[in-house]
Amino acid sequence: MINNISILKNITILYAEDEKSLRDITLNILKGFTNKQFVAENGLEGLELFKKHEEEIDLIITDVNMPQMNGLDMIKEIKKINPNIPIIVATAFSNTEYLLEAIDIGVDKYILKPIDMKKLLQVMSQSLLYHELKDLYVDKLTRLPNRNKLKKDLDLTAQDLMALINIDKFSTINDLFGEDNGNKLLIQFSMIIKQFFSSDDYRVYRIESDKFAVVAKDYAMDIKEFEILCEKFANHIEENAIFIDENEIDLNVTIGIACADNKLAYKYTERVINYARKRFEQILVYDNSFNIQESFEDNIKWVKEVKKGLKEGLFVAFYQPIVNTQTQEVYKYEALIRYINEQGEVIAPIKFLDIAKKAKLYSHIIEIMLLEAISLIKEQNKRVAVNISFDDITNTKTTKKIYDTLEENKEFVHLLEFEILESEEINNFATVTTFIDKVKSLGCSVGVDDFGAGYSNFNMLTNLNIDFVKIDGSLIKNIDTSKNQQIIVETIADFSKKFGFKTVAEFVSSEEIYEKIKELNIDYCQGYYFGKPESKDKI
Repeated sequence: MINNISILKNITILYAEDEKSLRDITLNILKGFTNKQFVAENGLEGLELFKKHEEEIDLIITDVNMPQMNGLDMIKEIKKINPNIPIIVATAFSNTEYLLEAIDIGVDKYILKPIDMKKLLQVMSQSLLYHELKDLYVDKLTRLPNRNKLKKDLDLTAQDLMALINIDKFSTINDLFGEDNGNKLLIQFSMIIKQFFSSDDYRVYRIESDKFAVVAKDYAMDIKEFEILCEKFANHIEENAIFIDENEIDLNVTIGIACADNKLAYKYTERVINYARKRFEQILVYDNSFNIQESFEDNIKWVKEVKKGLKEGLFVAFYQPIVNTQTQEVYKYEALIRYINEQGEVIAPIKFLDIAKKAKLYSHIIEIMLLEAISLIKEQNKRVAVNISFDDITNTKTTKKIYDTLEENKEFVHLLEFEILESEEINNFATVTTFIDKVKSLGCSVGVDDFGAGYSNFNMLTNLNIDFVKIDGSLIKNIDTSKNQQIIVETIADFSKKFGFKTVAEFVSSEEIYEKIKELNIDYCQGYYFGKPESKDKI
């Protein structure tokens, strides 16, 4: 009985055989079990057929002794093109001395002549199943071992030294050059990694789209030595553009390194690479001061707290005044989320906001803030601004809720403003533009928050129909002493005025900072110098 014969019905084969009578008989039978067949009378013809139809061919069956190019030489050339193609060699018993060479060059199976067709079909199905199983551990694009293989390998060792390498802003590269070029770039990138990290000392993996891992075979090697090599690799990537079809593509990478027991190295590198991004560091090595395990426990605690807060109404808005720079009169308030625990303590968003986003709970918070802001407008006729993230704007369920709420409160929303968080990468301007146009048609104002941080660029401002720009606090907090920050803020202010945007400076915490802001003709100020966030009843 032939098992798994159904696996053959959709495959395309390349069959190379110089003996016409055997070729015709075998081919006639193969046509009944396979989808498509390419036939060659010698190795050279077989090689040319493979080059022409590589994307179609799933399996190769070949004789050994053939004119012009024998089967083994053909296999060697084909393996240079695709080292993973399944190959079956058919050979006479008198030629079994070739079998060792066949095994050495990567032949999967062999079958003796005269060919037993039942045996051939069985061998074909076995070979395909073997490669199907093998593909579970191989990345199809780069042919590197994949995430599954990494985890399997880490299970076999007591301690591991590894680096996680992440290509920065890879989604932007796909948007600029297209996914086909993005795939070509990943293939070239994988080749560069393999050149830098020799197979004698390291194993290289592709974990997912833009993430690669490098594991030292000797986990006891000096971690500083490993870090230096990673740094050389990062510098090489930064200094040498990759060319894809005449397109010059510049890359940067972020690298997290960890050495740990009990299969924790992978977990630590994932976490440390996030720390590196927050600190704007190219390479970061994990150490125990990061308190990874405590951080996980804190995350679990806050996921539960956020869910509880949403259920029991423990999230409320506090309001910080934003004043006219010239008159110091309050122009509007920014609504800022706070969590009130069972003991009545007011918890700032730094404790829970990122966790709420990662746990897919943040959309509920923007809905709370919107209702809180409208409540203040109704009760006190105050102008109020609320923050909204790019993720909120791309979430159709969230935007529908926002639009419905605005429609229900049409007579009040002329005092409502949205501040789009610019510290999060905006990679779909069409969606953001649609949101801005919709809320502005209902009477709201819209601005960009945190400008000057993250992925800021002036071109973004000109592409969005906004009313104001809030300059990131990192550019304001030392502006009274930093000439560089003064120049940057002055440039943003001048640019904004030319395009008709109002400007807001946050983190104005002292008279000295205020006087500098006033000197630079920033329209509005926000910060502890004018007032801390307060609950609604204290406004």
